[in-house]
Amino acid sequence: MQETRLHSREKILFFNKEYISEFVYGGIDGAITTFAVVAGAEGAGLDLSIVIILGLANLIADGFSMSVGNFFSTKAEMDSFERHRQVEYWEVQHLREKEIQEIRDIYAAKGFKGALLEQVVEVITSNEDVWVDTMMKEELEMVRSDKTPYKTAGMTFLSFIVVGSVPLLSYLFANTNYIQQDLFLISCLLTALALGIVGSFKSMVTGKNLFFGILETLTLGGLAAFLAFFVGDVLEKILL
Repeated sequence: MQETRLHSREKILFFNKEYISEFVYGGIDGAITTFAVVAGAEGAGLDLSIVIILGLANLIADGFSMSVGNFFSTKAEMDSFERHRQVEYWEVQHLREKEIQEIRDIYAAKGFKGALLEQVVEVITSNEDVWVDTMMKEELEMVRSDKTPYKTAGMTFLSFIVVGSVPLLSYLFANTNYIQQDLFLISCLLTALALGIVGSFKSMVTGKNLFFGILETLTLGGLAAFLAFFVGDVLEKILL
């Protein structure tokens, strides 16, 4: 268990490895959804100020919503783990023989036999905490996570805002030297770069090939942007 915790606290660049997944998926969602809003607004031919307003509103609202969802999801997992853990303590204390037999069955299924099996059972059931931990892992397949709801939510929100703001940068810092079509092209390039970087982090989390991780992320982002631009263009022709 200690080795697992130390492994989870390793860092990739400046991130704790255990929170990389929150950064990755928050960043991907932030970049894709914000860029989809920008593409939809461009497809509808909306003014620069409208693009910025819609983009920022989406960025803040969706980022907060995603982080809140992450918070409650992580908290629910922790609460479920503790609830099942308390049930196991009660069963160990009140249904001792039944729980001993369950430990015996678990390790018999692993190939332990005879005196060695009984020795293993005796060692495990001699310590209530070890006994409960074993039942949680082997019977319920539940392992306590070191992640906290506040940190997962914070990392999700941070990555959503930071990466999700990239599609808006060209509009936020626009000047008279650029027409809006140029700003959208710059936004496309910046978003592709951001998604490529996040895609490389995703490959670290999933263990996939780096090239395919980046390609997959870029493809999803491009598809979302195309659909948003197409819908915006169609609605602009119908409604405006």
